[in-house]
Order: sequence, then C-alpha cells, then structure tokens
Amino acid sequence: MRVSIIRKAHFNACHRLHVKSWSDDKNKEVFGTCNSPNYHGHNYDLEVKLTGEVDAVTGYLMDLKDLKDIIKDEIEDRFDHKNLNLDTEEFKDMNPTTENFAYIIHTLLRAKIDPEIDIKIRLWETARNGVEYPAD
Repeated sequence: MRVSIIRKAHFNACHRLHVKSWSDDKNKEVFGTCNSPNYHGHNYDLEVKLTGEVDAVTGYLMDLKDLKDIIKDEIEDRFDHKNLNLDTEEFKDMNPTTENFAYIIHTLLRAKIDPEIDIKIRLWETARNGVEYPAD
C-alpha cells in the first residue's frame, strides 16, 4: 500500500537577497526591499511530505516521531533564529531565496531518510508565498 505522510514545522530566520557580483542598484532593482542591508525576517512554515510503501508489520511508512526528530535536528535547530546569510554554511555562497532554501532542506532531509521514500518539501515564506521542491 503506497501512502503519504506529512509533518509540519515552524521556525524563524532572516536573510538578505543579494548577488555579490551585481551593483547595489541592480540588487535593489531585482530584489527590492528584500535586498535591505539590514536584512529582513520570515516566520517559515515547513511541510515535509513522505511517500512510499507502508511496512506490513508496523503499518507505518515512517514513525512520525522519528520524522519530527529529524526535522528538529536537521532543520529547526540549524536555521531557527539565524541569519541565513551570516550564520549558516549552506548560504555562504548561495543566495538564500525560498527556492534555494527548499532545495537545501530537501538535501539535508534526504541524507537522513530511507532512499526508498520520496520526499516533497513545501516551504512557506509568508502565508501567500511558498515553494515546493521537487516540482511535479
């Protein structure tokens, strides 16, 4: 039986969208207020959707407590109340857009979850703006 399970999480982080090789004017033109040199913050909502075959013995795809712990250890503890530009290795040389952030989260979780299980990330930067990775 193939099913999907979903775990939600929440954390806060700030960032600045900025391309170092561009002029200040070009960065302001492309990123607007998201390019503020004083950074800006988001209350991120994360949805992690796992899809795969249910274990015939346990009845689980994966224990949701285990998924909760992986998300806490790999995502919340790493990014919550951090400046993505300054405090994280992942964005040292990568613009911390929500698209890139969803990819990073997927990569971190992929390393901890059975490769037979499909992972889909939905990362909401605001109540209206989010990213899904990988895309359908």
